[in-house]
Amino acid sequence: MEYLVGSPFRRRDEGLYFLAVMAGGLAVAMVDSSFNNFLAATWDISGLARSSLELPRELPGFLNAFVAALLAFLPGRRIGAFSFLLQALGIYLLASFSATFGHMTFWLFTYSLGLHLFLPLQQSIALELASSGAEGALLGKANALRNLAQIAGGAFVFIAFGFFKLSFAANFLLAALVFAAGALALFGMSRPVRDKNAEALVFKRRYGLFYILSILYGTRKQLFITFAPWVIVSVYHKPTSIMAALYFAGGIAGVLFQPFIGRAVDKRGERFMLGLEALLLIPVCFFYGFAKIIFPEAIAFIIVCLCYVADSLLLSFSVARSVWMKKIAEKPGDIAPTLAMGVSIDHIFSIAVALLAGLLWDKFGYQWVFLAGAGIAVINFIATRFVRVPDTSAVDPLTAEKTT
Repeated sequence: MEYLVGSPFRRRDEGLYFLAVMAGGLAVAMVDSSFNNFLAATWDISGLARSSLELPRELPGFLNAFVAALLAFLPGRRIGAFSFLLQALGIYLLASFSATFGHMTFWLFTYSLGLHLFLPLQQSIALELASSGAEGALLGKANALRNLAQIAGGAFVFIAFGFFKLSFAANFLLAALVFAAGALALFGMSRPVRDKNAEALVFKRRYGLFYILSILYGTRKQLFITFAPWVIVSVYHKPTSIMAALYFAGGIAGVLFQPFIGRAVDKRGERFMLGLEALLLIPVCFFYGFAKIIFPEAIAFIIVCLCYVADSLLLSFSVARSVWMKKIAEKPGDIAPTLAMGVSIDHIFSIAVALLAGLLWDKFGYQWVFLAGAGIAVINFIATRFVRVPDTSAVDPLTAEKTT
């Protein structure tokens, strides 16, 4: 969809988009910060049963491209609204209508399906809205607003449960209402003209490097999500309050720095930013694994905490991958399905690396997990050297209009 310069429709759509992103961040934080406590209090499940829930929680990530293809008759903004309604329905029924553990698992799958369906849409809708050359800035602003909303959601749960004894059912009902508000915001955006010739499922050799970068992103993301916190908990023996403080610190850092990261993508280019992320990840992985060996434990812990916050910011560099995808797209209709395919590929390898890294940790020690992470970062850096941006000084590939 194209807008006239200064169009009020663009400003209105951007405002509604930002509202939806913030609603998603707020509601997801309300769910994530209380979900494990809900499981423990409601179902009293074993560690094995808890780990088994990762399958219905992560499987929608793998299915993302195929579900998006089934819904391809709708424009992305309407699919986004549908994804928010799925999240609202799933989390409400999970708490209020789960007579058995199997029912709860099904509603968890429904919620996660909506959550994963919106992951690439948050980026593709932003790329539709952004002016040429300002894509990174808009994505960075959206990520910062989502971070701010997540901080607010975590604070709400802390206060509501700590001081007002809010029930899990009430918390999840409120989260469902917030998701519904996000759906209304997305549905209120103008309806773009859909390309009837656009392919529903895109997997092309042209985008091979994008898929490789998605694989590498999925593996490094899993190291951060799963094993970085586990180092702090199991190696440094820190309580939940420390993890909560680090989560808060990472969120504040995101609010402050993600807009700058987005603007840097526009100014310095995708190749530079993706390469910088890979290079910075190498010392982060090294200190995760070896700070305790090199330094006294108190200093080592401070270094690891700094690595945790830095790592959370480095994940934001992935906006460069999405912006680059827009620039190399053969046609506009390829962008959303290719981003969705990236999420599916990402999840295949992130699930696999979680299992392999767990075995590596148990057999050889946690240091080897992060040495492997540093190796992935080196491979990632090499892959970024092949990133090329088409020359758009003459023609914009998505508008086929001359640019000056």
